[in-house]
Amino acid sequence: MAIESGYFGPRRSWSERAIAAARLDVSAFEEVEADTTATGQAAGVVALSAIAQAIGAVNHGTAGVIGSLVWALCAWLVWSVITYFVGVTLFKGTATVGELLRTLGFAQAPGVLYVVGFIPVIGAVAAFLIAIWILVAGIIAIRQALDISTSKAVITAIVGWLVLIIPLAVFGAAGWMTFR
Repeated sequence: MAIESGYFGPRRSWSERAIAAARLDVSAFEEVEADTTATGQAAGVVALSAIAQAIGAVNHGTAGVIGSLVWALCAWLVWSVITYFVGVTLFKGTATVGELLRTLGFAQAPGVLYVVGFIPVIGAVAAFLIAIWILVAGIIAIRQALDISTSKAVITAIVGWLVLIIPLAVFGAAGWMTFR
């Protein structure tokens, strides 16, 4: 495993890393940040979360399933890049886009629980709680990758999320009004 020098923590398997990240274990985020070969593993975590979300969205038809798969992967890539620019520019964080891809990818680990989304009422409540869990994991991932304070990581996460969500909401509303 190609771990950059200076990291002396645990060396876990892919599944152990994902579980540790879901448990909000800071050392898991430090480990994947330092492991330059873990970007594919992070993509795997995002893909598993996306598949679980797609299964949970089965009540929304084929468009819901495909949309959740595409959205999860695109959102991970875009949020990682936006977060990089916000954290480095505003808060002088020290990270690479790859470090943010890896840490934010593993922050998606709780998303495997989205699979319960198809259960009426419980699915919606679970989805909300899982989203909060992922957000908290994302803040930890940002803090560790950028080497900034928690408060700066929260601001970075919110700014990055808003930059990601606002255009989507505007285009979504425009599309909804057009096709209604």
